[in-house]
Amino acid sequence: MENVHILTQRAPTRGDFLPFNAQMQMSHVPENPMSLTEKLQTTLDVNGLLDIFAGYIKRIINLAGLQFHSSEGVFQMQQSNNQLSPYTFDLELNNQHLGQIVYFSKYRLSEALQARLIQLHTCLLYPLRNALMYQRVLKLATKDSLTGLSNRSQFNEFLAKKLERSRRHHCNFSLMLLDLDNFKQVNDLYGHKMGDDVLIEFARILESSVRATDTVFRFGGDEFAILIDDPAFTTNKVIAERIMASVRCCTIMKSHDVTTSIGFTLATSQDCPNEIFSRADKGLYRAKDAGRDCARTI
Repeated sequence: MENVHILTQRAPTRGDFLPFNAQMQMSHVPENPMSLTEKLQTTLDVNGLLDIFAGYIKRIINLAGLQFHSSEGVFQMQQSNNQLSPYTFDLELNNQHLGQIVYFSKYRLSEALQARLIQLHTCLLYPLRNALMYQRVLKLATKDSLTGLSNRSQFNEFLAKKLERSRRHHCNFSLMLLDLDNFKQVNDLYGHKMGDDVLIEFARILESSVRATDTVFRFGGDEFAILIDDPAFTTNKVIAERIMASVRCCTIMKSHDVTTSIGFTLATSQDCPNEIFSRADKGLYRAKDAGRDCARTI
């Protein structure tokens, strides 16, 4: 009795031999890699790059998910299924480590297919490097370097969008302005490093006190703002009291006798940005005049 085992089958379009289950993943011959390079050069969005690259790779393997891990964060293609077996590759360009690309596939990837993927990474390297550089520049332009919160320029943009949305869909919102009481004495007595630690902790308190639909900003110094996706007075009151209570209980804040004063206002579709900001600012000054460590609304 003769046993016959089919271990490989020829891929006529490439001339290499692949394990049968890997070959089953192939659909048809992908287009020339040059066309892939051209498509990748059309965007500076990392997620967009992964979508384009994944579209090409799906013609070679049964790709379920694709991620890219870097110092800028984790990016992935649309509808990425990351529950399957991962295949991870380091991406380097001119001795610079860009990050790791991770493929998720239902089937085992043979050494031949992995080698093919590594070849195709050369198409991705330069567009990916450019997109990461753009991401860093954009982050510097829109994020506060100390706390990681969105900055004043982002606030202006978000506020304009909130107003436009309010006018179109009648979805009103609120603006809350905050600063730290007795913050100047922290810098004067203990130095700017301690002042920075206080600001970082306050930013953490603010982010943990709001909901996912709300956005926290730092203007500079000890001035902060929150755009709250809710026009109700009671919602603002609850958030303000939660923030003040967290500050009072915080060890570093208590040790320096730092509290927070808050002013907020409920925006309407008839408002302009200056009117909203002016009302919230007046509320903040009222809180200062009332003895600090409190919240007032206009």
